[in-house]
Amino acid sequence: MRDLATHLTVKRAISPAAAIVDNTPLVSAIVDRSGYDKFMFAILTGQLADTDATFTVQVDHGNDPALADASAVPDSQLTGTEAAAGFNFSADDQTRKIGYVGPKRYLRMTITPAGNTGNAFIAAIAILSASRYE
Repeated sequence: MRDLATHLTVKRAISPAAAIVDNTPLVSAIVDRSGYDKFMFAILTGQLADTDATFTVQVDHGNDPALADASAVPDSQLTGTEAAAGFNFSADDQTRKIGYVGPKRYLRMTITPAGNTGNAFIAAIAILSASRYE
């Protein structure tokens, strides 16, 4: 079957919203990957107005639904790197991705700006696949 849509579940991670104008981190919703073997975050940038801003990405995981046990995901449990998922002011209207292959149930991503005093439009989704219950 060539249909992709029936093999994916898409969840909100960081909602589209008004531009961020400072260095306040964007913290995604906690995503429950129960029932799925494959997972990734997709980051979408809009216009990034500041000419020296950088945005770093960190993925945390844990087994507590509120991520009270959150810890940074080891590099060996990521597909791609957090550095490659990060971006700077020149990444207008682009996408980035970072995958997860670890054992924990709950995931969260944080995008932290530095040097941002202009408008930055950023959103993200979580994509899950390989349902164990199809």
